[in-house]
Amino acid sequence: MQNLDFENWSCPLPLRNSPNIVIGHGGGGKLSAELVAHIFVPAFKNDLLDNLGDSTILTVPAGRLAFSTDSYVVQPLFFPGGNIGELAIHGTVNDLAMSGATPLYLSAGFILEEGLPMNVLGAIANSMGAAARAAEVQVVTGDTKVVDRGHGDGVFINTSGIGIIPDGVHIAPNRAQVGDVVIVSGSIGDHGMAIMSVREGLEFDTQIRSDSAPLNGLVAAMLATARATGDVGNIHVLRDPTRGGVASSLNEIAAQSQVGIMIEERKLPINPEVQAACDMLGMDPIYVANEGKLLAIVAKEVAEAVVATMRAHPLGQQAAIIGRVTDQHVGRLVAKTAIGGTRVIPMQIGEQLPRIC
Repeated sequence: MQNLDFENWSCPLPLRNSPNIVIGHGGGGKLSAELVAHIFVPAFKNDLLDNLGDSTILTVPAGRLAFSTDSYVVQPLFFPGGNIGELAIHGTVNDLAMSGATPLYLSAGFILEEGLPMNVLGAIANSMGAAARAAEVQVVTGDTKVVDRGHGDGVFINTSGIGIIPDGVHIAPNRAQVGDVVIVSGSIGDHGMAIMSVREGLEFDTQIRSDSAPLNGLVAAMLATARATGDVGNIHVLRDPTRGGVASSLNEIAAQSQVGIMIEERKLPINPEVQAACDMLGMDPIYVANEGKLLAIVAKEVAEAVVATMRAHPLGQQAAIIGRVTDQHVGRLVAKTAIGGTRVIPMQIGEQLPRIC
């Protein structure tokens, strides 16, 4: 975790005398202004943010907009492979990308608990800024509130984002069609098990790391391939299988498209450490959250080309065809087991892993 250099800040008071968040940092006065000036503006610096008005004026190309919002309450704040700040950027970028949009602008809202160490907040903000730049998006507006000690669990973050959907792209969870192919971009369950391994103190020969990553570049490459084959509309559905994992996402798609989805369990890419952790905790990887993987349901004629494109991308090297869309078991996800039988994979009633995002 990064340590901040209070001495070298241009106007160190009152932050130098406040190494932790205090209620006054959310009051809208000098403390709030100092917090914004010395932590958030440097972390997210761009011309649109610099005016610090009540709203930001954006000029976007003509076309369809995608708009998304999400909140992040993960514990612990820092985990193998990332932290709550990076996760907030990646999560909203990915939500936009799942509609085929090119993400452009994000907002960031912070709920801070009194007593949060200033260097922890600085490390989170700086990692968010780096994640935004890597994803080629800008954080252009934000807000900060402070709650009493014991009422905030450190920091909660809300991010919202907007992006532009290219012409000809029509991706939605109700567009899966009989005969389509189901693709996953890589190993499943990594993020959820990274969080749980820290919480439970599990140790393995290789550390389980979160897969948190921005997927907009991978999606852009997939769309380019589909367009090159003659019809960008052949990518019907994209989904990032976060809470509830692959099982929940595919069940939702089957229900919304009024089709059946059949997958082959032996084709699901699962890292051995993740499988071992799931076995120890009595969990099924197909229900475990991911933060850097996507599901794609595409027309059969472009499936091989799309998979090849995904495997050529750093975030899709383990991409695999795992199933197909059928006219049987409408509204349900069914798995073909390793021994040749079949089983229905239902939606979970509750959340298997709370506070993972």
